[in-house]
Order: sequence, then C-alpha cells, then structure tokens
Amino acid sequence: MSSSPLSKKRRVSGSETKTGSHCSSSNSVRTELSHTPANVGSSQYVSLRYVLGHDAMKRMQSSNVLISGLRGLGVEIAKNVILGGVKSVTLHDQGVAEWYDLSSQFYLREEDLGKNRAEVSQLRLAELNSYVPVTSFTGALTNESLTKFQVVVLTNSSLDEQMRVSDFCHSNGIKLIVADTRGLFGQLFCDFGEEMTVFDINGEQPLSAMISMITKDSAGVVTCLDEARHGFESGDFVTFKEVQGMTELNGCDPIEIKTLGPYTFSICNTSSFSDYVRGGIVTQVKMPKTVAFKSLSSSMAEPEFMLTDFAKFDRPGQLHVGFQALHAFEKKHSRLPKPWSQSDADELVTLAEEVNAAQSGSAKQEQLDQAIIKKLSCVAAGDLAPINAFIGGLAAQEVMKACTGKFMPIMQWLYFDALECLSDAEDAILTEEENNLFISIGCELLKNFAMMGLASGEGEVIVTDMDTIEKSNLNRQFLFRPWDVTKMKSETAAAAVKQMNPSIRITGHQNRVGPDTEKIYDDDFFESLDGVTNALDNVDARMYMDRRCVYYCKPLLESGTLGTKGNVQVVIPFLTESYSSSQDPPEKSIPICTLKNFPNAIEHTLQWARDEFEGLFKQPAENALQYMTDPKFMERTLKLPGAQPLEVLEAVYKSLVTDYPHSWEDCVVWARNHWQCQYNNNIRQLLHNFPPDQLTSSGAPFWSGPKRCPHPLEFSTNNDLHMDYIMAAANLFAQSYGLPCSTERSDLTKLLQDVKVPEFTPKSGVKIHVSDQELQSANASIDDSRLEELKTRLPSAEAASQFKLCPIEFEKDDETNFHMDFIVAASNLRAENYDIPPADRHKSKLIAGKIIPAIATTTAAVVGLVCLELLKIVQGHKKLESYKNGFMNLALPFFAFSEPIAAPKHKYYEIDWTLWDRFEVKGIQPNGEEMTLRQFLDYFKNEHKLEITMLSQGVSMLYSFFMPAAKLKERLDLPMTEIVTKVSKKKLGKHVKALVFELCCNDETEEDVEVPYVRYTIR
Repeated sequence: MSSSPLSKKRRVSGSETKTGSHCSSSNSVRTELSHTPANVGSSQYVSLRYVLGHDAMKRMQSSNVLISGLRGLGVEIAKNVILGGVKSVTLHDQGVAEWYDLSSQFYLREEDLGKNRAEVSQLRLAELNSYVPVTSFTGALTNESLTKFQVVVLTNSSLDEQMRVSDFCHSNGIKLIVADTRGLFGQLFCDFGEEMTVFDINGEQPLSAMISMITKDSAGVVTCLDEARHGFESGDFVTFKEVQGMTELNGCDPIEIKTLGPYTFSICNTSSFSDYVRGGIVTQVKMPKTVAFKSLSSSMAEPEFMLTDFAKFDRPGQLHVGFQALHAFEKKHSRLPKPWSQSDADELVTLAEEVNAAQSGSAKQEQLDQAIIKKLSCVAAGDLAPINAFIGGLAAQEVMKACTGKFMPIMQWLYFDALECLSDAEDAILTEEENNLFISIGCELLKNFAMMGLASGEGEVIVTDMDTIEKSNLNRQFLFRPWDVTKMKSETAAAAVKQMNPSIRITGHQNRVGPDTEKIYDDDFFESLDGVTNALDNVDARMYMDRRCVYYCKPLLESGTLGTKGNVQVVIPFLTESYSSSQDPPEKSIPICTLKNFPNAIEHTLQWARDEFEGLFKQPAENALQYMTDPKFMERTLKLPGAQPLEVLEAVYKSLVTDYPHSWEDCVVWARNHWQCQYNNNIRQLLHNFPPDQLTSSGAPFWSGPKRCPHPLEFSTNNDLHMDYIMAAANLFAQSYGLPCSTERSDLTKLLQDVKVPEFTPKSGVKIHVSDQELQSANASIDDSRLEELKTRLPSAEAASQFKLCPIEFEKDDETNFHMDFIVAASNLRAENYDIPPADRHKSKLIAGKIIPAIATTTAAVVGLVCLELLKIVQGHKKLESYKNGFMNLALPFFAFSEPIAAPKHKYYEIDWTLWDRFEVKGIQPNGEEMTLRQFLDYFKNEHKLEITMLSQGVSMLYSFFMPAAKLKERLDLPMTEIVTKVSKKKLGKHVKALVFELCCNDETEEDVEVPYVRYTIR
C-alpha cells in the first residue's frame, strides 16, 4: 500500500484497551443515541454515522430496497445493504439453488439444492441486522410490484428484463442499479433519475483556515496564515466569521472562490466594504450538486464510462459491446458460452461484430478487440467470489448513495476485469488448493477463501486474533451475530466459514503476532506457509509481519480501509518492494503551548481533554503505585531529563497526600475545585499576563491570528455542561481511589452548595510560555529545593501501601463508564472559554477516540481485490506486471491500479541484490563444531572478498574494527552463539533455528559497501 494516497497511519481500524467500570451513569448524561433511527441498532448506527453522517442515515431509513437475483453477486450486495441499515430489503429470485451456486453464494448449503435461492437466503441474511426487515419474493417483477421500492437492484437478469424494468423505474422516479459478473469480468450501471441532488460529493470534512489579510478590490484577495495551506480549490464556496473591520463578510451567503496560490484566493467585489483590520476564519461550505441520469436504453446507445484502470483505457467500450453480445448468446442458446470452447468463443465474436455494427456514436467501437471478446467467452460461465465481492461492494455503496444523496454516484457505466489472473496456460484460473495461509482475522477474507476452495485439500488456513467479539463489530464483521458477543473472534469466524464450505481446513488461534509469540510462530511455522494476508489494525503490527514475510521469503497481501477509501498492496518475494520500504511522513502534532494556552479548534480542546484524562485518572495512580511497589522508582525518576522528576514527584505527592479523598463528598469537592482552576482561575491568570489589548514588540495585537482571546467561566449548578463535568470527574476520581460512586444529580447539586471554593487573585511573576521553544528552555532547569522537600514529605512506601489506587485506561465504547462524558464536557467547556464551536458526543468520540471508521461496502470491495491477487500468487505468477496494487475512494468514486514497485537493487562488486537477498551461512561445520568469530570473518574475506568492519545482532555489537585489543582477543575464538548470548545477556530459545547478523563491510579497495544481512543457521 506504499504509494497510495491512503497513508499507513490511516490504514487501520482503531482499537483501544478495554477496562471495567465501577459505576453506571444516569440517563441525563447520555444523549448520543437519543436520535437513533428506529431500524438501525446502536452499534451499527454509530459506526456508519462516522462515514455517512446523521442526515444521510435518516434518509436511508426511509428507503425500501429490492435486490433481484440471489446468486453470489446478489447475496453480496444484500449482505452489505442490510448491514448498512436501510428501511427494508426484499430479496427476489425465481430460480432454485444449483450446484455451481455453492462456489460463491455463501448462504447456500448442499441441503438447499433445488430450493428457491431467495427463500433459503432470507433467514440467514435477516440475522445480519435485526433492525432491517428482510423478506423474500418469488413472483414475476411486474410494474405493480416495483412501485413499493425506492431503489431496485437487478443482478443475473436478461437484457430484455433490464430494459423493461429500467423504462418503468426511470419514468416513475425509482432508482435503478444493474450489476453483473461474468467470470473475471464485472459490469455496473446506475440510473438515479432525471434529477438527483448530491448533498456531499466527497465525504471529506469542510476545510477551514485563519485569515491574515483581505484586500479591497474588484475581486478581493484573501490571504491565509502561512501555518498551513488553505487546501481550497477554484469553484469551492466559503463563508466567513470573526472578521474584524470588513464585517460585511461575517455571516454572508456562501461565496464562490478562485484559488490564486496555496495561501491566497479571490472572492467577490470588496471595494465598497469597510477596511479589513484583523482576524477571521474562512470555512468551506458543502454545496448540493444536481446530477442527471439517462435511462438504460438511452445510456446503452450513448454510454458514459467510469474508468477503473487507466492502463485499460479502451476496455470499457469493448466490454460494453461484449456484454450485449453475451446477452444475445444466452438468449439464443439458453446458456452461457462453455468454458474455453473455441466454437463458442468464435460465435461470441460474430455476435459482438453484429452488435457493434448496429451501434452509433460513442457506443460504436472503431475496431473490436477479438482477443478480449474471446476471453470473455471462455470465462463467462465462471462465478468468482472475489469479483462478486468487488462489484458487490461497489453496487451496495451505490444503493446507499441512491438512498441518501451522500457521495457522488457512478456516472453511469462501470466495467472491470481481472484478466491478469489467468495463467499463461489459459486452461484454468485455479486448481484444487493445497496452500497453507496465515491471516490475522478478516471476516471478508475468510468468506472469500471458503468460496474459492482455498485449503480444501491438504492445505490449511490459520487465523489468529486475541480479541473477543463486541457489539460494535456487528455492523461490518458479518460472520458474527448478536449471540456471539464476548466469544473469541477467531474461533467464531472459523466455525462460521466451515458452515459455508465444510471442506475448508481452518484453525483459529488467539495470539497476538509479535516478538513475544515467536516461540509459537517460529521458523518451522513460517517455513510451512505459502503466504500471509493481513487484516491488522495498526502500523507496528503490519511492519512486524512484513519483516517476517521478507525474512522467510513469503508473499504478503496487505490491505486497509478508512471509510470509503481502501487500498491493497502486493508483496512478492524477489519481485516487489515490501510494505516497510516506504514510510509516511510523521503525523503533524499540536504544539504543547497551543494545547495549554492558545487553542483555536475543537481538535485542540479534545486533545487537551484526553491529556487531562490521562493526567488526572491514569498517570498519577500509576506513578504512585510504582512508588509504593518498586524500590528503584525514586532512583529512576531522579534520572529523568529536565523538569520531569519534579513533575512526577509532585503528582505522586498530590495523589497520596494533598488530593487523597476518603469519601464521595471529597471527590465532589476535588472536582468542583478542579473545574474552578481550569475554567476560571487559569484563564484569569492568562489574561493577567496577556490582557485583551496587549501588543507584541512589533506593535501587532497579541490576541490575533491563531491566538483566540479567552474569557473565564462562572460555575452554575443550573448549567448542564458544568454539572456533566462535575458528575464525570468526581466519579472517575472516586474510581481511581476505589471509592463508592454516585449518579444522583439532585444529591450532587446539594453537595455542591456546601463546597467552599478558595478566592483566586492573579499573581504577577507567573511565567506563561508563548512558544514550545520557550517551554523547552524553561524545562531545562528544575527547582532542586522543592525536589528535596518532596523527597522528605512523601509518605514511606510501606505507609502508602494501604492506599487503594486504580489507574483508569481510557475506553471510548462503554456508555456507562463516564470516560466520554468527561472528555465531552472538559473539551466543550474549554471550547466555551475560547469561543470555539463545541462538538457533540459523536464527533468528540470520533476525534478523541481516534476512530478509523470502517464500513462493509469498502471492506468487501478491497477484499475482492486482495483475493484476485491471491489467485495470482497461488498460480505462481512470476511477472511484476501481472500484479496490481490498488487504491479506491468509493465516495468520489475513484479507482487507481498500478504495477507494484520493483524491489530496489543494490550492488557490491558486480553482484546485484535486493531486500529479499541474504548471505546464507551454516554455523555448524562438517566436523560438528560451530564457527568461531575468527572463522566467520575469514569466511567472508575468502568467499566474498569482503572485510567485515562491524558485526551486530539486533542491538548487540558483536565485533568492530575499533574494539579494544583485549576484548577482541577474548572473542575471536569463541563460537558465534556464545558471543551473542554473552553480549545480549539472553539465552537463545530452542525454537531459534537461525540468527540474523547485520554487516558493515569494505571491499578490496577498502571502500565501504552496502551488503545484505546474514542468515546464520545454528540448527
């Protein structure tokens, strides 16, 4: 996934550590799900709402969807649409389950053969989402029956039926999607009517920028602060607020802009406006866009194509004719062309020529590509799960667009093929599978493996995941059901796919993959594998697995999704670069001084609230527990750099002495005083140091640009937000000390009336740092006298051991633990201090919880692409151009496929090498003794003409040219493994068959040369 626009940090699905809670919360604090649509379960709704938004979800709940054709493609679309949460889904099919349906229709079983596909599938699909009624319909699709639906999806239907249904739907305002797959080919057509409003064309958050200047001109020029590029494009619409001087712009109707550069753009005529003074925020406005669609018959004659692969520019036109020829063939023979039948292929070419001759305009091809039409004929009878997954994911996303007006629809035809999957022999795509595959759990992957017949012979699929199933998994991990919540994911998923294909050999593990499980996933384990597919949720785990695959020379299929974006990277031994070959730029962090004193966006106040949570309820308790239980805690703390020793010991002293509560009442007093400190006293001190009219040394207003002038808040028990904060903070404080909690709002109000809050007067001489550089230089010096005082005043570890302390791990998904209550209240109070618009619980959870939203449609489509690459690996494709890395954004929609980047070549002497190469050295010699360091150095000098100047294993330096003579003499005649254990101070596990050594070498001209690492085999 290295070169795709989707960065590695975002190729993930967020997860947090779980922790229990002592308390339940009162209903008055819970507001997030109060407007949940009636037909969407809370867990499904929350996840989808991150991607679609509240308004789109409401529009979706009023849509009844018909899905016609319940073979592999139809069931894939139905699964995704039901998980999405529409009002109702009706499954239509007049056919019965046949033997070949079992290759892709994952809800059909052998015992269902001869039964109606829609009726059999209905019960299993209905289990996916209890809030979406799912019914089956086995009659003919009459005009009357179509009128009940807002969206109709046709799969596995004849061209005549498509035309008839299209004409009726187009003239009656019913949105239509036609989807079809034929072997390695897929087709999608959308008709959403003469006039459709798209409310949000790309799904991205509106951009915002701070203004430094606006000119008075016939086209006023707006200059933004040069902290970051504005990101706007010509044609965007924007609004203004907080502009001082040129106030005519504040609250005006959206204005269309023209970008002039990364920091400037022009707007309307401002020549008659007041003079600009300072400040202002410009925000992008999402403007609705009206799009028009042609009916199927009109669009067939004048097609508009959505390109999926820029390397196949002319392919859509060829397939547009080819699919029509297929319909003609099927109508004539009541069957599809036979696989790899030369006579059927020739006949299809003849029919395609006739179809093309009857075309005019853009539908007519100058010349038909007979080879493509013949390939279409040869594979059309196939029903491949990965192609169904890809087209089915896209089609289901189009259903959601049709229901909601969210994201740009496909205009209007999309054709896709994966002909690269064909082996050179062209006689089969896939033979019986005897492959061993290792995956971190991915429900979509497992379903496709089962349908593809993977590991149905001698092979095995090994799936590992240490997590249990949670409610929030149910909206996209379709193998799980509500009654599976709390069960192990890997075991449940393995059992579910065994139902789909009883022949699959699959084993579920519950292990995290990493250095601590290398005794389990050892040399023998990895050497037995044929490949690895990742469905991991963090970059570190991906990079670890990538390193293992490179070391053992195993193919790796890497993929990830973020909302409607997804990508696939193929890592093939000796051909491509690896996942770790490219790095994303580091994520931009928020300056500490911005967080502490000068926030200007809700992201700043939410990060501040998260830091507050850690600094109040987690770190102090952790430090105090370490102080009580670790004899070396003080020694370690005093060695910390800068002001850290003082900060840590101050926190321990507060935890054990000044702030230590003995009752719920004490916790309320603490919360009330902390509120006063953060939202009143500290703000007054800040304004004492920097008054609202303060000027900088250059004469500019101090409170301008990104610095928003704050105001203190006055506490009131009548203010719900103030009370939310006290309730959450007091309960969390009580939890961290193991004290009983309370959720009674009325009792809290009474207690607060008796709390005496000390008077505060801002002090002169208090230093407030304006920049992070100032802060760092201030932190370099510490108050030694205060440090000594704390060391003497802290209670002894023995005396403190009686205290009950419980560090609280942040958990965003538990609605009763007060964690998100605290974050939302703390952030919005601080936002109020600085006049920043607040965020609701939903948005706060998304940002503070660092949630990477995942939806079923994108996951299905991405996994379809992954499994197409797997087909190539299984067949042993050796050409780089056979493989495809892919990136997609279903919201735009946009697709980009590219040849993987070849592994970069390095050279020493005349020998080329890549990251896949290594020196293989057998540590045990023919005489049964192990190689010594002297023999190792000589081996490289004699065999490879390389003089080793430095030799290391992991972080241990085993040899260097500058090593003291005595140490060198001691090591030269020791066996290599003895040196490793001596230097690393770790024993080698019995599971270790080989060690990795890194070399620095000189060639014969004494020039430094880059060389591969050494795999030193010891067993």
